[in-house]
Amino acid sequence: MLELVATPNNPIPDGAVVHQLKAHDGLRLRAATFPCPKTPRGTVAVFQGHNEFIEKYFETIRELGRRGFDVVALDWRGQAGSERELEDPRKGHVDDFGQYQRDLGVFVSEVMRPRPQPWFALAHSMGAAILIETAHAGRPPFERLVVTAPMINLAHLIFPNGARWLADTLDMLGMGGRFIPFGGGRNYLEQPFEGNKLTTDPVRFARNHAIVHAAPGLVIGDPTIGWVNAAFRAMARFDDPEYARRIRTPVLCLGAGREEVISNPAMERFVQNLNSGALVMIQGAKHEILMERDELREQFWQAFDAFIPGSAKDA
Repeated sequence: MLELVATPNNPIPDGAVVHQLKAHDGLRLRAATFPCPKTPRGTVAVFQGHNEFIEKYFETIRELGRRGFDVVALDWRGQAGSERELEDPRKGHVDDFGQYQRDLGVFVSEVMRPRPQPWFALAHSMGAAILIETAHAGRPPFERLVVTAPMINLAHLIFPNGARWLADTLDMLGMGGRFIPFGGGRNYLEQPFEGNKLTTDPVRFARNHAIVHAAPGLVIGDPTIGWVNAAFRAMARFDDPEYARRIRTPVLCLGAGREEVISNPAMERFVQNLNSGALVMIQGAKHEILMERDELREQFWQAFDAFIPGSAKDA
């Protein structure tokens, strides 16, 4: 799906341009650019989490535009408007998170290169993990990095070593392309608001549900075994305190007080080891901070405006 999808409560930001990129292995990736209505102060790249899509961030993109920034966004391979690796379109699969890194390189080269500097990144959950690895590798094109609920480790794993062993074993046995045990093609946004782990805001939850209803091809189901194994390998790197200490890019991390998806203790330890890192906890928020109630999102924007040079509400 190349075109962006509008719904009555989620219009496409003015001036949006969609880009189709060709990844290193030929996979088609969807990206989009959103020009600032005034002379831009720089560019913010928005990187979604697992099983998200550009349309979900239209509100955030408009808010960034009002702050004086051009905005660019990417749908990660295997989800949203980008091509899937497997035949089943509900399976969002990668063999290794290094594939995301290579896709990011294509995105920077083909989409970001003409955009005004300085460049900043805003990344959520899985997207945050990918951008953190880019910063660690010493090749970040972004001057500062803002991450929300970064996927440093997962929450509530009773037997984490056993889970890693099982994913690795099943992957080695050739089952990497299958859904996780007891998983399937049903998407989280097709489930009711009550009891969800992502947001306390029924209005934004319903808005995102309407996007999925209008464009069901944007969403995927549960992770594949191969994706989970790749995620475990990526997160294992974050356990080493020296990993965080080697990151030179300034990082602002925003955590959710009612987090049920990623591990807040792991996130807190990671930020403590950063050379130039700050942690802001938003009490009352669930995993998707930017999909939360206005009063919780306002705390995010206060921290963002203080951290990103040139950011000013309604600039």
